[in-house]
Amino acid sequence: MHDHALIFIQDLAIIMLVSGLITIICHQFRQPIVFGYLLAGILIGPHTPPFGFISDMEIIKTLAELGVIFLLFSLGLEFNLQRLTQVGVTSFIAAFAEILLMMWIGYEIGLFFGWSELTSIFLGAILSISSTTIIVKALDELGLKQKSFAQLIFGILIIEDVFAILIIAVLSAIAISGTVHFKEIAYTALKLSTFLVISIFAGILVIPRLISYIAKFRNNEMLLIAVLGLCFGFCLLVIKLKYSVALGAFIIGAVIAESKYHMLIETLINPIRDMFSAIFFVSVGLLFDPTVFTQYLIPIIVIIIAVVVGKIVTCSLGVLISGRDAKTALRVGMGLAQIGEFSFIIAAMGIEMKVTGNFLYSIAVAVSIITTITTPYLIKYSYRVTNTTKNFMPGYVVHAYKSYSHFLQHLGPAKEHDKIADHLKATLLRVLLYVFILIGMFLCAAYLGTSEFGDELINVSSEALQQTIIWTATVIISLPLLLGLHQQIGKISRNLIKISEEHNIHLHKNVKRLITGPTPLILVIGLMLLVSGLSANILPPFGILIVILFIVAIIIVLSSSFFLRIHEQVSKHIAKSIKKNKK
Repeated sequence: MHDHALIFIQDLAIIMLVSGLITIICHQFRQPIVFGYLLAGILIGPHTPPFGFISDMEIIKTLAELGVIFLLFSLGLEFNLQRLTQVGVTSFIAAFAEILLMMWIGYEIGLFFGWSELTSIFLGAILSISSTTIIVKALDELGLKQKSFAQLIFGILIIEDVFAILIIAVLSAIAISGTVHFKEIAYTALKLSTFLVISIFAGILVIPRLISYIAKFRNNEMLLIAVLGLCFGFCLLVIKLKYSVALGAFIIGAVIAESKYHMLIETLINPIRDMFSAIFFVSVGLLFDPTVFTQYLIPIIVIIIAVVVGKIVTCSLGVLISGRDAKTALRVGMGLAQIGEFSFIIAAMGIEMKVTGNFLYSIAVAVSIITTITTPYLIKYSYRVTNTTKNFMPGYVVHAYKSYSHFLQHLGPAKEHDKIADHLKATLLRVLLYVFILIGMFLCAAYLGTSEFGDELINVSSEALQQTIIWTATVIISLPLLLGLHQQIGKISRNLIKISEEHNIHLHKNVKRLITGPTPLILVIGLMLLVSGLSANILPPFGILIVILFIVAIIIVLSSSFFLRIHEQVSKHIAKSIKKNKK
């Protein structure tokens, strides 16, 4: 056996044996298993004398990444897209409030201790994102994953992960230039949103049907391998696009959850998830350097208090603002009071870009370990805390909040069964989907026009001619979508006029003509200007562009009915696929 393989087996054996022993002891004393994994990592880590048991940390880090993938993939399987829509607004408000306020708190703490402005900004980013892996594991061990407050926590974590990607992009720009470029931030956010929408939409159309076909063979091994292939294949795509592998694992899990075989898949995945998630938590313990306490004890204590108290307050406040009850709000806040894997990524990025000191990473690990230990207890005793807190709340405060919550929950009840309003909502969602698909098409065209694959696909002597061909082809392919978009916006305009008339809002006939006439066309032209800006690097020269647009206009006039028929057929196919997946 090769030395490399021997070292790998030795390290894996030590991790599993020590973890198994420590978790048995933790179970006997009714302590969380996550705590046992962390303790095992600290005991066998390189910073704990007298011996360093682990020989190859790089292999362990790779296995830990697999742990993150399987944990997030399992979460996606359990937390399907329908649940996400149910907690979406509340989760977004809470996540946004938490990230904004925690970044400010971290920034102020950094300045208080005399650290540089960039270090303080990175500290704020480190404190703003909670650990999905740690929370999922803690809720799983306590048997609380199906509770309503846990579903809200999962929704917040998903939105946090999306924000984390944007934060990392912004921090990279700040570290390089020292300033914030809002144009780059907006472009990054648009690309990320487009990727998420198209991935989920395309995945729901294709993947559940593929899984149903594979499941017909009634071979669990075949199904497991196929699912793992989909999981790692999508994660590879996400990495190539420079997004978070954790987010990618969750998205593909949520898409597969739309299949009627998701319970069987979850059963098959769980043993693999348990093994690799154990390695992940042990690897966190391996990074812990106890000497950091001697140099930065006061900052660590202050940051731990800020994380626990700050996240409880900010998350609870965000949930309360959305109209949820106080008990749920406090339990959500107590469940999110820690930092984890994204914090390590941000801290490591600061070191790589030489804008922060090495001490910030050690502090992040120390705070993460301490808050990881406290998290299961905060979740476990959150119900008691909420009941105790309720007894101390003044009656007028409780009454005022109940009135506020009641108002939000019953806001616009007359519209719940309004067919026009329902149709308007469905049409708006379709328009948004079309917009993201169009943006995605032109972003792909822009990438294709500047890549080696584009050179191989369209082998012409002139680079300008190649890019012109790609851009023109994209415009023609998008015509069914553009004409469908114009049609859908027209429907929205007519429905808005109907709703205004039902509410006795009488519009002047010229205003009605403006809304139903040129407005849809103006919006479509505005969208084309946007996507043209996104694909500016392959945009034809102005003279050629005018000629192309003139030819496209003639094609639309002569063949609009043909393109609209294509649009209708695709729409019907999509509607049938979604209905089939829901059954």
